[in-house]
Amino acid sequence: MSDTNSSEPEVLAVIHSSMGRRILGIGSLYVLSLMVIYVALTQPPEIGWQLFLLAMGGGSIWIAERMRKATGNALELTEHELRDTSGILIARVEDIVSLDRGAFAFKPSNGFLIRLSSGQGRTWRPGMWWRIGSRIGVGGMVPGPQAKFMAEMISAMIAQRELDRSDAK
Repeated sequence: MSDTNSSEPEVLAVIHSSMGRRILGIGSLYVLSLMVIYVALTQPPEIGWQLFLLAMGGGSIWIAERMRKATGNALELTEHELRDTSGILIARVEDIVSLDRGAFAFKPSNGFLIRLSSGQGRTWRPGMWWRIGSRIGVGGMVPGPQAKFMAEMISAMIAQRELDRSDAK
C-alpha cells in the first residue's frame, strides 16, 4: 500500500472543489453581502432594520471568507483517516460506523453522511464538510464523481473491517 521509504500513508481518494464552483459560490455570497450593505447605507430604514441589514451583510462576508479558505483545501482519505489538507483530522476510519449517500439523508449537495461511533464536537468548513457530534457531512462545492468515489472507498473499508471481524470470531 504505502511506500516503505515514506512515513506518510498512501492517499486513496481526494476531493477538492473546482475553480468554477468556488467562483460561483463565493462570488454569490460577496455580491449578496455588498447588496445588503448598500441598501442599508443608501436607503436606510429604521435604525433597528439598518443595524440588522449591516449585521447580515457582515455575516455574509464572514461566511464567504470562511468558504474561500475552506474550499482552498482538499479532503484526503488514507487507510487510517479522513483529513483536510490543512492538517485537520476529520475522522479515523476505525471510528466510522456507517456511510449514507441516499436521497433522503441529511447530507450536503454532491456528498455523503458519515456516522461515527462517538461524538467529536462541532466543526464547519463551508462548502466542504461539517461535523456535529457523531455525524459528518462531506460535500457542498465538491464534484459529485470525486465524492462518490471517496464514499465507495469508505464503504469498502467498512465492509472489509466487518468481514475481518466476522472471520476473527
